[in-house]
Amino acid sequence: MSDYEVPKVWEWNKDEENAFGNQPVAGSRFEQTLPVGENSLQVYSLGTPNGQKVAIMLEELKEAGKKSAEYDLYKIHIGEGDQFGSDFVKINPNSKIPAMMDYSKDKPIRVFESVNILLYLAEKFDSFIPKTLAEKTEMMNWLFWQTGAAPYVGGGFGHFYSYAPTKQEYPINRFTMETKRQLDLLDRHLADKDYINGDEYTIADMAIWPWYGRLVQGELYGDAATFLKAEEYTHLKEWADRVGERPAVKRALEVEYKDIK
Repeated sequence: MSDYEVPKVWEWNKDEENAFGNQPVAGSRFEQTLPVGENSLQVYSLGTPNGQKVAIMLEELKEAGKKSAEYDLYKIHIGEGDQFGSDFVKINPNSKIPAMMDYSKDKPIRVFESVNILLYLAEKFDSFIPKTLAEKTEMMNWLFWQTGAAPYVGGGFGHFYSYAPTKQEYPINRFTMETKRQLDLLDRHLADKDYINGDEYTIADMAIWPWYGRLVQGELYGDAATFLKAEEYTHLKEWADRVGERPAVKRALEVEYKDIK
């Protein structure tokens, strides 16, 4: 039971602090000048699962010999509110990492949303994306699945299991149920495949691995892998380890983020 009573109209308590700087309004909160390095690709991010996706893709492109995939990577301290600065908001009006600028064109291109950055880079460099309509469509199925499913893991399970100021049975049970269903889905899908799309390693693997691969490897939310009985998802765990052993993936997890200040 809870003694919380739902008001007729929700009002934002501006005096109530939260660890993520959340507010019910969008837009920039202060003037900001982001640094721009020497390379065409400028990435403003953080080593979260969504940020890791882009670092993995860029390192894989470099591993594949794409010299113009060199990039500058800057750390956006989301705990300090860097994502609400004027320059960052110009790149991503949604104030979420990662965000990227491509200065290789006469008119620079902004790219935001992690999976969209993966797709942009895959098409730009013609890499890690299937050639046939059927295979590309299958890959897109899983890209869209990841964007819709991961918030249940991060914003749902991860938040209430690891970050919420109090432990609450109902939301933990609700999001644990859905997280385990998603893990089971991937485990079944990977029962007869090396990668999400079959034999071909694609951006679908790069999008899914930082969330679900790292989760079953015990790298997200403390002891969550034990809580979720992650060892039961044997096919998913084998895939997670397979992707995690790739040299570019290892480098992406250790890549240096430059400070923006």
